[in-house]
Amino acid sequence: MAVDKAKTLGMIGFWAFIIGLVIAVVGGLVMPANSVIILVLLVLGLIIGFLNITATEVMLFLLATIALIVVGNVFTPLTVLDIGKILGNMLSYVATLMAPAAIVVAIKALWKVGKPG
Repeated sequence: MAVDKAKTLGMIGFWAFIIGLVIAVVGGLVMPANSVIILVLLVLGLIIGFLNITATEVMLFLLATIALIVVGNVFTPLTVLDIGKILGNMLSYVATLMAPAAIVVAIKALWKVGKPG
């Protein structure tokens, strides 16, 4: 029974990730800097952080999130057809999705490291 519950929670986290990516890509195309989309992505990011990242994935996940946030608006110089702006909007939304997940995972990792025993 416990295995089924863990598997179900993992699937919820996985689907939160997929839905968040779709919202980030579509939102970056259609509605950049929309506060409702940002709020939805933040909530989905929290769900991802709590349900989807296992102990073995912590380092890779945090490294990938740092890389994602560091690249920022690297596409801005692409001015043809506003491709750089659109890609920048998408990347900003993906970073908005992953930042709360990274915070949750980092706190969980710090808790594990700081816990006595």
